[in-house]
Amino acid sequence: MFVILVYDIKEKRVAKVLKKCREYLYWVQNSVFEGEITPVKLNILKEELNDIIMSDEDSVIIYSFRTTKYSSIDILGVRKGGEDNIL
Repeated sequence: MFVILVYDIKEKRVAKVLKKCREYLYWVQNSVFEGEITPVKLNILKEELNDIIMSDEDSVIIYSFRTTKYSSIDILGVRKGGEDNIL
């Protein structure tokens, strides 16, 4: 499956969330990740993020798509991140 993950995390935890997301997905832009991931790995990522974030202060949103067959991407301005930045 293809996912887009966005987050809004307090400054003291943002580095940990960034590092964790880079283990599974491609960094696209500040606080935005995307990529193909298996359902099992997605569940592991969710569990690991839940251990890092404070649910009353932080927010993580994950959009899941079965396919990207009908999708397109338009980038205006500087392209940030990408597949070469995965750990």
